[in-house]
Order: sequence, then structure tokens, then C-alpha cells
Amino acid sequence: MSASIIDGKRIADHYREQLRYQIEQLELQNVTPGLAVVLVGNNHASHSYVKMKRKACSELGIHSELYQYESSLTEEELLTKIRELNEQEHIHGILVQLPLPEHINPITVIETISPAKDVDGFHPVSIGKMVTNQDTFYSCTPLGIMKMLEYENISVEGKHVVILGRSNIVGKPAGHLFLNRNATVTYCHSRTQDMSFYTKQADIIVSAVGKANLIGAEDIKPGAVVIDVGMNRDEEGKLCGDVNFTEVKDKAGKITPVPGGVGPMTITMLLYNTVKSAEWAIQNRQNG
Repeated sequence: MSASIIDGKRIADHYREQLRYQIEQLELQNVTPGLAVVLVGNNHASHSYVKMKRKACSELGIHSELYQYESSLTEEELLTKIRELNEQEHIHGILVQLPLPEHINPITVIETISPAKDVDGFHPVSIGKMVTNQDTFYSCTPLGIMKMLEYENISVEGKHVVILGRSNIVGKPAGHLFLNRNATVTYCHSRTQDMSFYTKQADIIVSAVGKANLIGAEDIKPGAVVIDVGMNRDEEGKLCGDVNFTEVKDKAGKITPVPGGVGPMTITMLLYNTVKSAEWAIQNRQNG
């Protein structure tokens, strides 16, 4: 029996409609959510991502500003710009598109963004709150995965979740979000011996490695939920994930495609965090 396909675009559209209503309510209070996007250098993929993010903002009525610089920009110049944006009331979220040129330390940049405007969920304050199960800005891709599972009515409590990959952007935070919802979490990575031993035990697999066809039908148990975060190119140059979709869909219970799975949810969660930041700003103003 073929797996049920988790349609990320349809689910993202559902959440965007909810956001549209929240934005309308903010407008009644004379607040328009504002996102500042900072782009340094000429990375083609980064330019494409930024274009998609700004388009999504425009479609929902979120104000966005783009600050674009050559790769020769110094770290101190970038930090100065971030500090300026931290102080601007009409900007509720600051996104510095990664990767940055080699001479700029991304950790320093992320730590300079105000935690109140950290809509990427990368600041140590956001991460600390996530780990201790407090409300905060969660990293967009892991949050998108959780919202996707909620929409599909897939309970994670008591389930064995195997995360493939340990990046600070997807793997590590995804594991913590599952743990916060009472799942049992196993991390696998490039040093894991016999990874298939773990994946075959998983009720839910989240693969965020970036290696085409890493997971085949022999690596999962029947009925497993398979979330593919990988963005790769196959031998023909076609976009694909970490999972051999053709094989695995005949054994999994539910599976995300690439493209059209997790990707649309990531951008939607950036918008979600920006709206959340605007709502918090109003609350702080009222309480202050």
C-alpha cells in the first residue's frame, strides 16, 4: 500500500490563511508586522531564498525591507546595521541570510540580533528557552515540521523519533521540539555506526543530511512517518531529498515529497514568527 503524501504547500496555505487574519487584527491596532532582510554577497541560492521570502511577505501584507551589500562589507559595518534595526520599532523581525562571507563570523552576527527580533530562532536566548520548553521563536524548519504533523493529526507523544543530522538550524532544534512533546529522540549523524539499525526502529524519521538517496525502503519499518528535509540534486540535476521517494513511499505510512514538502512550511514559519513578534511588541507596550 502506498504512503499518504504530506502536501506541504497545502498545509502552508492553511497556516498562511490563519496569519492573514492575525495580520488584519494587528492592522486594526495600527501595527503592520515588519521584517528586515539582510543579504551580503552574491550567493545565488541566497538571492533566490530572499526573493521567495519577500514575495511571501508581500502576499500576506507583511512589510519587508531588503538591505543588500557586496561581499566586501566588513563585519563591523554589518553589526552596526543590525544594531540600528534592533532599535527600529516598525521592524519586528531581523533575518540575516546565511551563509555569510568567510570574514564575517555568523555567531557574532546572530548574537547581535535582539532576541526580541530573532525570527530565525538562532539566538542563544531563543535556543536556551527552547531547550527549557519555554515559549520563544523556534527555528523555522523544525517548527514547520511540528506544525505539519499537527495538521496531519500525527501524535508524537511516546513515539520513537530518529533525527538524521545534527545541524544547529534543523537537526538539533528539531530533536528538542520533539522531546518537548514527549517523544523519545535518537540523533544519528556522520559518525553514527550502522545508521539503519536506528532508522528501522523509528516511528518518525526526520532526515536533514543533504545526501541524495540516503534512505531506502530497507532502512525504514512499515508504516513509518518519513519527513525529508534534504535539498539535493540527482544525477540528472533534478531536485530531490535524502529519501529515495519512489522506493520508500510504498512502505512508509506518510511521507513528504521534495519539492513541495517541508520547504513551503519553512518560509511560512518565518512569517509566523514575524507576526508573533509584532503581537509580542504590542503586549510589551501595553504592559510597559
